[in-house]
Amino acid sequence: MDQSAFAETHVSTRRIYEGKIINVRVDDVLLPNGNEATREIVEHNGAACVVPVTDDGKVYMVRQYRYPFARMVLEIPAGKLDAGESPADAANRELEEEIGMRASELIYMGEFCPSVAYDTEVIHMFLATGLTKSVQHLDDDEFLSVEVYDLNEVVRMAMDNELIDGKTIAAILKAKRILETKGANA
Repeated sequence: MDQSAFAETHVSTRRIYEGKIINVRVDDVLLPNGNEATREIVEHNGAACVVPVTDDGKVYMVRQYRYPFARMVLEIPAGKLDAGESPADAANRELEEEIGMRASELIYMGEFCPSVAYDTEVIHMFLATGLTKSVQHLDDDEFLSVEVYDLNEVVRMAMDNELIDGKTIAAILKAKRILETKGANA
């Protein structure tokens, strides 16, 4: 398919907000039919998430309070990319910070774009195996509990709508498929 037939042309940008985690801008664009439109864009530097799986098929997850939803949410370890940090380095950092583990193998599982209509965030998904104990060191503003589940149970939870976090659902299902292909405890 020829993308150029559908492409929108940038006309102008207005910066609305600049914050620690996100920036917001409003772009005026020219549509393929010649009409003008407005696009509201949330700019985000990106993030990494990691599915830590033990040799016997257990998955380390974290449960933390998510203010926008006013409830506790079960997720895989994840965090935003620091300036100049590679996605793999961020995944390794978050693995150690949040659950106190290191991985001997980190497998890249691709990108997850949470909301392609208005958000530039790209979350890089990883599978971590060969886990060894390290030391958990949470950020000063981070409060969570570490929980361990059987991988098959987490897949069931994803399919039964017991997990609400998109990156967690996508990464768990990808990890399950990769581990099945490798013939591991999946």
